[in-house]
Amino acid sequence: MLKSFLALLLGLLAAASASAAESTINVEKAWARATTSVGATGVVYLSLTDMGPAADRLIGVATSVATHADMHIMVMEGNVMQMRPVDAVDVKPGERIQFKPNGLHIMLTDLKQPLTRGERFAVTLDFEKAGKVDVEVLVLPIGASGYP
Repeated sequence: MLKSFLALLLGLLAAASASAAESTINVEKAWARATTSVGATGVVYLSLTDMGPAADRLIGVATSVATHADMHIMVMEGNVMQMRPVDAVDVKPGERIQFKPNGLHIMLTDLKQPLTRGERFAVTLDFEKAGKVDVEVLVLPIGASGYP
């Protein structure tokens, strides 16, 4: 009985690893600016491309460095720049989506630790079809304007 259970468990783990390795989402140049204190707000920028044959949808974001991670977009309304929450981001096959300053971004609220220049931290992107995609984020200086 125990041998059968272990064989089943190993099979499931192998299948999960194989499907994770076949992700159709390509994420590049994930970065954040350094922050000065715990509890502060941070922002993550990156680019992602759907390399698969069908459209997908980014439906969530998570990280252990902040209490909340959410997608937002900056929009001009009249002469005022406003930030609005985004529930999901559609990604068409071959399309590159840019999360960038003054545009679409991932907002980290209530940081559990300051983001320190040169360090890296993990963010998990959750897609409807591709599932969870782990991303390593590089922390750049406070005034950085883009990935080096």
